Amino acid sequence: MRRPGNVPRDKVTISDVARRVGVATSTVSRALTRPGRVSEGLRERVIAAVAELGYHPNPQARSLTSGRTGCIALMVHDVVNPYYLGVIRGTQTQLRARGYRHLLVDLENSEDIENDALAELPASVDGLIAMGAHAPDELLVDIAQRVPLIVINREIEGVPSVVVDTPSALVEALEYVVSLGHRRIAYAAGPKPSWSSRMRWAAIEAASIRLGVECLRLGPFAPGGQSGAAAADAVLHSGVTACIFFNDMLAIGALKRFAAHGVSVPGDISIVGCDDIFGADFCNPPLTTIAAPTELVGRTATDMLLARLHETEHGMRPLPLRVKLPAPLVIRNSVTSARSEPPASPRP
Repeated sequence: MRRPGNVPRDKVTISDVARRVGVATSTVSRALTRPGRVSEGLRERVIAAVAELGYHPNPQARSLTSGRTGCIALMVHDVVNPYYLGVIRGTQTQLRARGYRHLLVDLENSEDIENDALAELPASVDGLIAMGAHAPDELLVDIAQRVPLIVINREIEGVPSVVVDTPSALVEALEYVVSLGHRRIAYAAGPKPSWSSRMRWAAIEAASIRLGVECLRLGPFAPGGQSGAAAADAVLHSGVTACIFFNDMLAIGALKRFAAHGVSVPGDISIVGCDDIFGADFCNPPLTTIAAPTELVGRTATDMLLARLHETEHGMRPLPLRVKLPAPLVIRNSVTSARSEPPASPRP
């Protein structure tokens, strides 16, 4: 589809988009800035026309007339973690289509950097998406009263959220492991402040009682692959025959440590990861894991934020939204039937 009259991309106007879709310019404006006020089908047609024509709203002009910055911030704990790539891409795609700038804030797994970002960002952006924030509930509720805020993978009363239902998926993983004869299983927990790690352990612990098996909580461990060695050693000393890890990076790091100790996966010990990051299927063996829909998470959180931003602008009650997205169990080769004896602990 060509631009009208071969007009350069920087000259395409909102009227051109409206003509292409066959609606009024005000309808296009609502679709781009208040997606909750138009039908999903119409919104998709408008976004498609925006992409095809190369229309880019002028954020500076909008700032002059509305007092807005035209900028939305996304906070992530570690930009190196492949888990965040899909969230970043989903957020960036939605914001670009609606004429907003995307500010990516890497917290570098630092509590101090997170505190500084939460203190400074609300005054300098139109909205904030916080991925797995570790800050106290009270602080995030206060921020949400000053600037539109969406939290990802955390639930706080009064703050809209998008959560991947990994606890339910990990219960499914535990049931699968138990069905293969494992009766003593470990959970290698994530960082202590992590809300999602606590929810995962609560679900696994309750399911282990129901299933009549023993489940140990090990850790906490930092979420990066470099923590996998410590997690692997803890697993081997615990005498379990299977382990569910907080995330894939921790599990992949543990795989390397197991190999160094001559421990076979899954022959000696079965392992399950979480997130299905890029590379999880390239491991040796390929990792059984939970497939988090990260790009959908980013798109959903962005749509929720923009809807809340513009509902607030028009004096209406912000939508008290909470979305939970399913995450399927992906079975690969890192889990097999339990052996009669757990692997020997590594020598000091």
